[in-house]
Amino acid sequence: MSDKNIKITLPDGTVLNKKPGVTGMDIAKEISLGLAKQAIVVELDGELKDLSFPIYNDSNLNILKKDSDIALEIIRHDCAHVMAEAVQELFPGTKITIGPAIEHGFYYDFSTKNPFTTDDLDKIEKKMHEIIDKGEVLIREVWDRDRALDHFTKVEEPYKVELINDFSEDQELTIYKHSNWLDLCRGPHMPTTKHVGKSFKLMKVAGAYWRGDENNEMLTRIYGTAWRTDKELKSYLNMLEEAEKRDHRKIGKDMKLFAFDEEVGAGLPLWLPNGSVLIEQLEDLAKETETQAGYDRVKTPHITKGSLYEKSGHLSHYKDSMFPAMDIDGNEYYLKPMNCPHHHKIYASLPRTYRELPIRLAEYGTCYRYEKSGQLFGLMRVRSMQMNDAHIYCSEEQFKEEFLAVCKMYLHYFEIFGIEKYEMRLSLHDPGKLGEKYVDEPELWIKTEELVRQSLQDGKLNFVEIPGEAAFYGPKIDVQVWSAIGREFTLATNQVDFAIPSRFGLTYVDKDNKDKTPLCIHRAPLGTHERFIGFLIEHFAGNFPLWLTPVQMTIIPISDKFNEYATDILEKLKANNLRVEIDTRSEKMGAKIRIAEINKVPIMLIVGEKEMEENSVSVRRKFSGNQGSIKLDDFIKNILEEVSTRSLQDSK
Repeated sequence: MSDKNIKITLPDGTVLNKKPGVTGMDIAKEISLGLAKQAIVVELDGELKDLSFPIYNDSNLNILKKDSDIALEIIRHDCAHVMAEAVQELFPGTKITIGPAIEHGFYYDFSTKNPFTTDDLDKIEKKMHEIIDKGEVLIREVWDRDRALDHFTKVEEPYKVELINDFSEDQELTIYKHSNWLDLCRGPHMPTTKHVGKSFKLMKVAGAYWRGDENNEMLTRIYGTAWRTDKELKSYLNMLEEAEKRDHRKIGKDMKLFAFDEEVGAGLPLWLPNGSVLIEQLEDLAKETETQAGYDRVKTPHITKGSLYEKSGHLSHYKDSMFPAMDIDGNEYYLKPMNCPHHHKIYASLPRTYRELPIRLAEYGTCYRYEKSGQLFGLMRVRSMQMNDAHIYCSEEQFKEEFLAVCKMYLHYFEIFGIEKYEMRLSLHDPGKLGEKYVDEPELWIKTEELVRQSLQDGKLNFVEIPGEAAFYGPKIDVQVWSAIGREFTLATNQVDFAIPSRFGLTYVDKDNKDKTPLCIHRAPLGTHERFIGFLIEHFAGNFPLWLTPVQMTIIPISDKFNEYATDILEKLKANNLRVEIDTRSEKMGAKIRIAEINKVPIMLIVGEKEMEENSVSVRRKFSGNQGSIKLDDFIKNILEEVSTRSLQDSK
C-alpha cells in the first residue's frame, strides 16, 4: 500500500492532504472538537460509512451530524441493535433474526419460546437506557464466511446461519460489536450507544413470519419509534394519538360507511348507503372533470381469459398478486387485476388515425388483487377495489402536453380536497435489471423517462426521482400526499406504458399514411375509492365538506306541533337533491343537536313558531355555531351554491 498522501475533498471544496488510513473521526477532530462530538457517520464518495472507517484513496468526504436528513435512519438502526442486546440480556435463549430501520422507527424480529407481550416493553426500554448510558463503543469487523458460520453455529443463532448461507461466496461479511454483544450487519453505525440518545419509545408487539413467508416460523416482532430530540418524539406520539381518533376503520363504522363480513371474505368491503354517497360524489367529480378534459367513458368485464394477461405481461410479472385461474369451458379465466389490457382492446376494436389522437378512455373499473391476509388493513389494503382509471393514447409529439395535463388534474383535485402538501415521485428503471424486472427496451426507457422529466419541469411541479421503482412497462409517478395531521399516504399513480401498445399491435395511421405506434399514459388521480376514501376519512376526521358528506343537514323541530312544517322543508330540500334527515323524536332540542354533531352532520335546521310564521329556518353549523334565521328559499339558494362549488367550509 502506498505511503503517498491522499486528497480528501470536503463539501466546501477544501482539499486536505492526509496519510492513507485516515478516518472520518480523525478529520472531524482536526476541524473542531465540537464537530467530532456531534458527528455520527460520514458520506464517503456518496456511500455512508462509520466514522472509524479507514480511507486509503482520494475521496469526497461529508461528515454528517445528528441534524442531517440521514441521521434518523442511522439512529433507528442503532436503536434496533440496542433493543436486541437488551432483549437477549433480559430473556436468555431468545434468538435474533433481522432488525432494520423503517419509516418512523425500527423493529427487530425474535424467536422465543414465550412470545413477548406489551407488559415486557417497559422492562426492555429500561434495559436499553442502561446500555445507552454505558456508551458502549460500536466496533466494525470483517469476518470470512467460515468464521461467521462457526461463531453463529456455536452460539446457536440459526437464523443468522441461514442468512450467511444465502450470501454469495464472495460477499463481505461485517460484524458490529458493542460490549459482549454482536450482530451480523452491513452498517454503518454511530460511534457509541450513547449517540442513540433516549428520544425513543417501544410501541407494540406483533407476530411476523420469518422472511415474510407464511410457511415459515411465526416470530415475535417488537416495533419502536426513534427521533433526534424529545420534541420530535412528542410531536410524533401526538400525531399518532390524533391518527387513532381519526382511524378510518372506527369512523367508517360509526358513520355507517362500510362493513366487512367473514362470510363475504377478508378484504372485500361492503359499501353501506352512506358510503355509497361518497362513492357517487367522487365519481360525479371524476366524470365532470374528465368530460371537460375530453375523456370518453367505457365499461369492461370483471373476468377475462388468461391469454389476455399473457399478452399484457401480467401473468409473467404480476401473477402472485392475482387470484387463481378459473376453468370455464376449458379456458382459464382470471378476475381482473387491472383495467389496462381491456382499454387496449377497446382502442384496438376500431381503426385509428392521427386525427383522433389523443384518445382518452376512462372508467371506474373494479379490480381484484390477492393481498396476503396479514397485509389487509381496513380500506387501505383490500382485495376488491374500484379504480379511477384512464388510458391516454397519443403521439410522441402530444405526450408532454397530455402528461402535464394529467399532473395538473392532480393539483385540481388537491385544491378541491384541501390537500396542501404533496410530492410527486418519478420512479425510474434500474438498467441492470432490464429483461428481468423491466421490459428490455433500453432506448425507450431513456427516451420516455426524459419526456416525463421534461413534462414535470415544464409544469414547475414538485418532484423527486426514485431509481429502481418504475413499473415493468415504463416510468411512473407515485403521488404522495399528507393528511391534515401530517401522515403520508401513497394516493395515486401516473404511468407511461411504451411496451404494451406494440405488444397489443396498437397503431394509428399518421399524416404520411403509415402505421405508427402510440404512446400510452395510464393514470388514476383519485386512486381507488377504497384507499382515497380511507385517506379522506382521516384527512377530514369524518367531517366531510357539505357537497361530499352523506347527510348534509338535519331538521330539528323544537316540538311536535312543528313536525308538519319540518316535513314540508324536508320535501323541498330533497326536491333540490339535498341529502336531509328529520329528527322528530321526543327528545330535548339540545340532545338532538348533540346527536347530529356526533353523527358529523354539518348543518342543523332548527324550526319553531317564528320560523313557521316567516317560512324560514334557523341555521346552526357544526363548527361555526348559530347563523341566525334565513328565508327558506334564500337558504336553499345559498346551500346549492356551496354544494355546486364544492366549498370546503366547515370541513375539518
